[in-house]
Amino acid sequence: MEKKLPVAVIILTKDEERHIERCVRNVLQVSDEVYVVDSESTDRTCEIAERFGATVVEHPWPGNQAEQFNWALDNLPVRAEWILRLDADEYLLPELVEELREKLPAMPEDVSALSLSRARCFCGRVLRHGIVNNIRIVRIFRKGKARYERRIMDEHLTILDGRTVEMKHQFIDDNRLPLGEFITKHNQYASREAALLLDAEYGLSDHVAQAGGHGAEVERKRAQKARYARMPLFWRAFAYFIYRYIVKLGFLDGREGFLWDFLQGWWYRTLVDAKVLEIKRKSGEDREKIIEILSREYGIKL
Repeated sequence: MEKKLPVAVIILTKDEERHIERCVRNVLQVSDEVYVVDSESTDRTCEIAERFGATVVEHPWPGNQAEQFNWALDNLPVRAEWILRLDADEYLLPELVEELREKLPAMPEDVSALSLSRARCFCGRVLRHGIVNNIRIVRIFRKGKARYERRIMDEHLTILDGRTVEMKHQFIDDNRLPLGEFITKHNQYASREAALLLDAEYGLSDHVAQAGGHGAEVERKRAQKARYARMPLFWRAFAYFIYRYIVKLGFLDGREGFLWDFLQGWWYRTLVDAKVLEIKRKSGEDREKIIEILSREYGIKL
């Protein structure tokens, strides 16, 4: 019989029937407390999750993942000492499962969170180069010791107290969306990314990324994004692609590596900049008009 750990798993979903069975079956190796918090899916996500042993709780989408996950923390009847957050298209690799079984039960009391390394699979190939492999994210934490910062995108857990320990092995992001749906999804991401850049430039909201408590990798990436935001529109998207594909050896991942760095790097970042430019021109760079356009045309409330 598989050894269960004192960890509850929380998975946020919206139309994830392609991925949810794989995710739930994977985490049931380590947990007997798996929650799927669903945002009014129109497909078979909830049915599949319940069939394979998850507890499904429906809650309307509040506008961003941070608020949805914090709602889950406040309202789910979690019994376990630890909480693992996963997306439906992610799963734990066998080596990480064994590492958690070995280390989690004996974790010192002053440890409040575990930093996991994330691998990336795109178009059926695990990417080994570029900037996508071995990105560290806090995904496991003691109940009551962490909350998500308030952001419309690129949100991370804030550890309230205690220290964070790094796990050696990886979980993997393996999204199986057709490329058409990948494009549609990234078009939506681009609107939120543009809003964040405009917020940083014009001070549109009263919430900014909280300093500290996210781990060194997140803080490093945020510093890089701040430098990126000061670069000229469009040129920065091209430079980012060259950095990923040439400097960081993304070309060694073959056609899949090219597609990933082109689509998620150059194309996506160019689309973000196009939206920034469009909103600036429509608003005349007036702060109140930018807020109005984001709300009316993009459905984004800062």
